[in-house]
Amino acid sequence: MATFEQFNLPKSLQKAVDELGLTTPTPIQEKSFSVIMSGRDVMGIAQTGTGKTFAYLLPILKQWKFIATDTPRVLILVPTRELVVQVAAEVEKLTKYMSVRTLGVYGGVNINTQKTAVYQGVDILVGTPGRVMDLALDNVIRFDSMQKLIIDEFDEILNLGFRFQVTSILTMLKNKKQSILFSATMTDDVDEMLDEYFEFPEEVSLAPSGTPLEKIEQFHYKVPNFLTKVNLVLELLQDESLERVLLFVNNKRTADLLADKIEEAYPEQFGVIHSNKSQNYRLQTMEQFQEGNLRGLVTTDVMARGLDISDISHVINIEFTEIPEKYIHRIGRTGRADKSGIAISLVAPSEEEIMIEAELLMEKEITLLPFPEQVEVVERLLDFEKDKKKMKFLMKKPKLEGGASFHEKKDKNKKVNLGGPSKTKKKTSSSVNRNILKNRAAKRKKK
Repeated sequence: MATFEQFNLPKSLQKAVDELGLTTPTPIQEKSFSVIMSGRDVMGIAQTGTGKTFAYLLPILKQWKFIATDTPRVLILVPTRELVVQVAAEVEKLTKYMSVRTLGVYGGVNINTQKTAVYQGVDILVGTPGRVMDLALDNVIRFDSMQKLIIDEFDEILNLGFRFQVTSILTMLKNKKQSILFSATMTDDVDEMLDEYFEFPEEVSLAPSGTPLEKIEQFHYKVPNFLTKVNLVLELLQDESLERVLLFVNNKRTADLLADKIEEAYPEQFGVIHSNKSQNYRLQTMEQFQEGNLRGLVTTDVMARGLDISDISHVINIEFTEIPEKYIHRIGRTGRADKSGIAISLVAPSEEEIMIEAELLMEKEITLLPFPEQVEVVERLLDFEKDKKKMKFLMKKPKLEGGASFHEKKDKNKKVNLGGPSKTKKKTSSSVNRNILKNRAAKRKKK
């Protein structure tokens, strides 16, 4: 069995790893180590929950040597504030016995405070693209001593609209020595960025069998509308085995609505996190959850990527995500670190087609559970559901030839890699799989 000792880490770094209780590297850590050590540009493709952060930190820190400079030598870009805090904390854990100055910067807080911290000297800078660019344009951050650029959750950075900021930063770093990219999916946008700014990157990827989906049991209920979903989740939460729960919705409005209903039934047991909440509130709520003071969190997709929240027992999709890949990121919050997990989705009629898309992407069926008889079914639709119903009618397209009840995915969305050996994942029998899942969906509707 492989151990971290095979990496021949410096004693100071190995001691920190030992104190963290880590003995066996994950597959992506094993595969990445020698490639990153070589100094070549690297493109890493691996699902969430596979240990990507340590995969790039360990080889970088093994090569660490003291240089008399106050400007960053390593820049790590991540998509969200929460990830900045998490990654910076991971760096500090690993450098506990090393002379390394780490700083996290992100928007939503006083930029002058961060400027002061940068002026005091930093070796490893972790930041969101927007705040790093702001500091660079103000000439607060200089890249004179830059040796490594790491972009983590690259696909999500692009999804959040940070393309301009990332390309601007990459342009400023023409003299950088090594670029390392990690992404859960490979899209055309990611491909274009690699072609333009990376020097013949070497690919490191995990086979699909190495993803944590194997450890996650997946179930769904057919639920007619949002208010009935609220009744069902309140019933499910009576089960004490749902001890550490993430409840996902698609927007801030439904997050607040659901959180209010849960607070009435389970006071002070659940928090809510979304982009309208202040940075301090979000960090405090996360800390309360991590420490076990909260049983669960109601959240939007701001929590779906990258964050390492330990021991999540259940993920519940109150609303099914509008993008199939995001379903995988959501449920990937559980079933981590060799532990099993359970994912439950409450699926309205308008969400059934996108669930089938997610099943096709995973090549796995999500098991249907019988609707509990004791749960009240509400007839009333909320305004946003009425609007959605009207919009679906107005935008309804003719059925595809052959009677398919869902539309073909765009070509660029077919270029999805959940960790396979090549950039695009080819589905050799996709038409057969689609027909099988389509027939199953038709049977579900008849029941």
